[in-house]
Amino acid sequence: MHMTLRALFGATAALTFAGMAAAATTEITVATVNNGDMIRMQGLMDDFYAKHPDIHVNWVTLEENVLRQKVTTDIATKGGQFDVLTIGTYEVPIWGKQGWLVSLDDLPADYKKDDLLPAIAGGLTVDGHLYASPFYGESSMVMYRKDLMDKAGLKMPDAPTWADIKKAADAMTDKAHEIYGICLRGKAGWGENMAFLTAMSNSFGAKWFDMKWHPQFDQKPWADTINFYLDLMKADGPPGASNNGFNENLALFQQGHCGMWIDATVAASFVTGKDSTVADKVGFALAPDNGLGKRGNWLWAWSLAIPAGSAKVEAAKTFIDWATNPDYLALVASKEGWANVPPGTRKSLYENPEYAKVPFAKMTLDSINSADPTHPTVDPVPYTGVQFVAIPEFQGFATETGQQFSAALAGTTSAADALKNSQELVTKAMTKAGYIK
Repeated sequence: MHMTLRALFGATAALTFAGMAAAATTEITVATVNNGDMIRMQGLMDDFYAKHPDIHVNWVTLEENVLRQKVTTDIATKGGQFDVLTIGTYEVPIWGKQGWLVSLDDLPADYKKDDLLPAIAGGLTVDGHLYASPFYGESSMVMYRKDLMDKAGLKMPDAPTWADIKKAADAMTDKAHEIYGICLRGKAGWGENMAFLTAMSNSFGAKWFDMKWHPQFDQKPWADTINFYLDLMKADGPPGASNNGFNENLALFQQGHCGMWIDATVAASFVTGKDSTVADKVGFALAPDNGLGKRGNWLWAWSLAIPAGSAKVEAAKTFIDWATNPDYLALVASKEGWANVPPGTRKSLYENPEYAKVPFAKMTLDSINSADPTHPTVDPVPYTGVQFVAIPEFQGFATETGQQFSAALAGTTSAADALKNSQELVTKAMTKAGYIK
């Protein structure tokens, strides 16, 4: 009898302790984008759980445009749906200033805040406080097929002009064999086609606004940008390009259908990785210019931040520290090789002799360092941001202009009408917001 009671008590205690252990697990929800580096992180979660068995992560993985919409709605309405947000260099300064994000100044010492690249950390800092931790940083550059350039008898300069790009695209296009000289974003969205077109327009001398916040789509530099883009894509781009964003073009390039792709530097590890049929044939060059002193490259960081509405801030910080700590880079390198480490965030990565052997490392860093968000255009402008305008209203009207230019690429409207409509809708938005008096 005595033994049975003891056994019963032991079993009850074990159940109680198990219940307490289960109750002690903190669940956090992380909203992220369906890009390759984030998918890879989800495959490495065993390392996180080994170190933090008391935290469980629920993932919400979304396409770029959908992610932006959902996290913006959630944070503006204080919905509290997410504990960690994947957001970019556009949102962080605006949301940090609004008090919508939790400061990350108190991450552990081994996070090494001073190791962050100044160009990247600067875009995530408001009044001296870090409001998001960069998961990867990027600019944009030209990725091209060396074999197709050789076949065409051409050599890609390290710093090409748009004329060089047009010449190469014409020479590499072989539609009978489904090879298109150029793949560029056409999918509508402020962070999709408008990120590319805004950066491109800077190199053509265009700008979103003059110094009095009047939209500039009725000026020649924007017409030059859009007409060049449409002519290039219609002559040398793939069919259905108005539906193609980052991931769609990545798949086309990996499958051998693109002679060139001008897009995020972060794509370099994927076009040279195991899923790429042309991995050993890829070269890299700076984004093109037009001789006006500005290249068509952007500056961005996909970063992890905590909304002020989260009730699980400490667990969220623990996760962010794990995912963006120098140790995470070493973890990826040990599993996948240095070429697959999330790029563009830390000085120590670019000082690492192993990483220096990666063929795109130097071009990525040069591209990041050459983008200047404080002087993004040829002429002076009243805003900061290279491929976006750092004002809250931008994502609304830039998505609408993105729809105009996507329609022009699809052939359902003309370039002239897309520009005219963009001028009207942005003027209306800026007047309503009080920028235009």
